[in-house]
Amino acid sequence: MKYPLSLLFAASLSVSPWVAAEVYVTPFAGYSFAASSLDANRDGLETNGSVSAEESSHYGIILGTTTNHPGNMYVLYSSQSTDLKAGGNFSNERITSLKLDYAHVGGSLYFPSGDFLPYVTASMGLTQMRPGDDYSDETRFSLGLGVGAEYRLGEHFSLLADLRAFATFIDSENSLFCDANNCLWRVNADLMWQGQANVGVSFRF
Repeated sequence: MKYPLSLLFAASLSVSPWVAAEVYVTPFAGYSFAASSLDANRDGLETNGSVSAEESSHYGIILGTTTNHPGNMYVLYSSQSTDLKAGGNFSNERITSLKLDYAHVGGSLYFPSGDFLPYVTASMGLTQMRPGDDYSDETRFSLGLGVGAEYRLGEHFSLLADLRAFATFIDSENSLFCDANNCLWRVNADLMWQGQANVGVSFRF
């Protein structure tokens, strides 16, 4: 069945105001946890163990626009300052400091109930691991999934909280974290998982 454009336009105007497109910025902070251990060995040694990122706090920002689904599209940046630690047969030693950053583009789908907006979200982008002590930076493709809720306190202001899981694709049998002389760690893994718990404040314009 065909509908005249005037009817479709009128219907679009009857949609609740909160689904109108808005630009928003959301600074957030949280805690990064449950980073998966990667099976590893030191180059030149037979000893097998693991390496992983320590749990710690992080901060970030989301820039995006709402859509009429209702939902949103966004760019996310998250940064964590932590340590890279060895485990397993390597006796839980600190290897070096580690900056773990995510830069993603994504979108969310809301399930609104008044001013309370639960949502699911998905994203994709890059994970950058930047160790200290002259080890090389490593950048890998990653995906993100999450669930959360936003509560609107006014026309331009809301609070949100969410849980996210990031999967970073690590090449199997790949040397990671090389220094100026050689690659000290050989990792046997396909994915590195990490969880995030976030709280933030969203400002809409």
